[in-house]
Amino acid sequence: MSDKQFDVQKTPAEWRNSLTPDQFYVMREHGTERAGTSPLNYEKRTGTFSCAGCGQALFTSDTKFESGTGWPSFWAPLEGAIETTTDRSYGMTRVEVHCSRCGGHLGHVFPDGPRPTGDRYCMNGVALRFEPHLPADPEAPPE
Repeated sequence: MSDKQFDVQKTPAEWRNSLTPDQFYVMREHGTERAGTSPLNYEKRTGTFSCAGCGQALFTSDTKFESGTGWPSFWAPLEGAIETTTDRSYGMTRVEVHCSRCGGHLGHVFPDGPRPTGDRYCMNGVALRFEPHLPADPEAPPE
């Protein structure tokens, strides 16, 4: 990535202390988790997928779909939640996806997703945290 200053800044040592080794490899060293290894790939509950590095909300479950790739996939991020850069590693050109708040590498976006966007945000599950939306309490008084 560029020399952009993100709202959440940490030294490499601070990132190592706040992330698991797998999260550090993916989010700070631009690695990729092995396909099919993330439990979030199979997550079907209603909720929000947030950045594992800083907690910023990135995607909602209503944009998640089964892509068959082995990674959690979404057809759209929340507005302003991500930024992209060009990734020319491994002899190919791809669009890399980063958290707009901390710059953590999340995955890549490809133009082969479903409608309405046609995009497939192919995310590393270790870079995400899932927060289920709890059902409303039927006993609670109306607001």
